[in-house]
Amino acid sequence: MGAAENKELIRKMFAEPPGETFLNTLADDVKWTIIGSGKYSTTYNGKQDLIARLLGPLGAQIEGQMTITPFNLIADGEYVAMQSNGKSMSKKGVPYNNSYCHVFRIVGGKVKEVSEYLDTELVTRCFG
Repeated sequence: MGAAENKELIRKMFAEPPGETFLNTLADDVKWTIIGSGKYSTTYNGKQDLIARLLGPLGAQIEGQMTITPFNLIADGEYVAMQSNGKSMSKKGVPYNNSYCHVFRIVGGKVKEVSEYLDTELVTRCFG
């Protein structure tokens, strides 16, 4: 896949609230790293680890679905950088509207690696 196809893959990945399309875009052995020193800042190794230690626990603290809206995608070879805004509400009633920058590495039509940058202080304020 070329840069344009990789960019479109990421656009489709976030076209709807996280769910089957999002998970199906990830390689089974995806390596997802959240940069920083917050509650969820670490490296998740594999789709099942990501679900068990990040998506599941985070989803349990959010009211309804989180939406992530990309507004800038830049692609070069197997890498796509995405700037986006997220919007949701914690079950404590605290708005969780974060800004993100993700750097995706795509191999064989699947997301193989992700580096995620976000406001980790907001994560702490909303989720402890």
